[in-house]
Amino acid sequence: MKGRGGLACSAWCVVAIAAMNVPVAAQSMPDHDMQGMDMHGMGMAHPAPPRTKPAAKKHATPASHHHDASAQPPAAQTQAVQTPAHGMDAMPMDHGATMPASTNNPAMPMDMPGMVMPSTQPRTPIPVLTDADRAAAQPPAMAHPGNDEGIHGQFLFDRFETWNAPAGAAIAWEARAWIGTDTDRLWLRSEGERRDARTESADVEVFYGRHIATWWDGVIGIRHDLHPGSSQDFAAIGLIGTAPYKIDVAATVYIGATGQTATRIEADYDVLLSNRWILQPRVEVNLYGRNDPLRGIGSGLSTLESGLRLRYEITRRFAPYVGVEREQAFGGTADLRRAAGEGTDDLRWVAGLRFWF
Repeated sequence: MKGRGGLACSAWCVVAIAAMNVPVAAQSMPDHDMQGMDMHGMGMAHPAPPRTKPAAKKHATPASHHHDASAQPPAAQTQAVQTPAHGMDAMPMDHGATMPASTNNPAMPMDMPGMVMPSTQPRTPIPVLTDADRAAAQPPAMAHPGNDEGIHGQFLFDRFETWNAPAGAAIAWEARAWIGTDTDRLWLRSEGERRDARTESADVEVFYGRHIATWWDGVIGIRHDLHPGSSQDFAAIGLIGTAPYKIDVAATVYIGATGQTATRIEADYDVLLSNRWILQPRVEVNLYGRNDPLRGIGSGLSTLESGLRLRYEITRRFAPYVGVEREQAFGGTADLRRAAGEGTDDLRWVAGLRFWF
């Protein structure tokens, strides 16, 4: 009996030693146990506690009741934490990604390389925008008067030229002057022609001009004809300004004391060939409402003057020029000139000066 008792005691000792040598890796947490992880801010969870081994049956060795998860070595615990959760492979983590900070997740490392933890509040609070701030952002507008009320003026000899006529040297002129403000001006105009020391035509005009549109002045005044024939006066109304493409235009309608009516339209344009060489085409049309044989004027289109002048501006105020001028008579005016033995088409080469001050 004593031999059987010693044999039974030895058998229990062998069973106890075998139970203590069970591999710890067999109790490691499998991958699917990470599915319950819910880390705050990114859908990851805290690692679930490792599953404990079911309790041994009553006939198991007593040593199995003292074995729990705390007996796992550190390597096994690290492997359990680093096991990827379900679905984490589908969410790439680029270098430099920004993840919201979470202080409730001790399992998430705060010093991961490339991660930027933004602050929930700005470092410097943004002040509330006030009316004073809006006014300071936009400086006060500079005063910009629409018109200059100072008194200015100009005197221009647009044409002062000569040519060699059959009866001798001839001279022609066209001048205008104005004085006033940008809105109200006094205008003076004159043009005429002399041949063989005899004035063939001359007139003087005085207008009050009022600014009515951009680049345009409306004028009203009188015209006094000195020649040809006896002097006569006209009431005048018209426009002076710059048309599109920088064409200078002057259009005036006249009503005479004797019932005669007339219209004069002038236009010229400066073509800049260089900074000083300027080519100027010019056109003037004269029309009359009634025949006036004493002055050699017929009704309708009376004369058409067209010219081309090339000037060189020695200074902006002084420029000599050369050019060609053609004067044509039409209708009743042409008939009266033929009757007087004069030509109806006159072509001449001219030389002159253009100056202003």
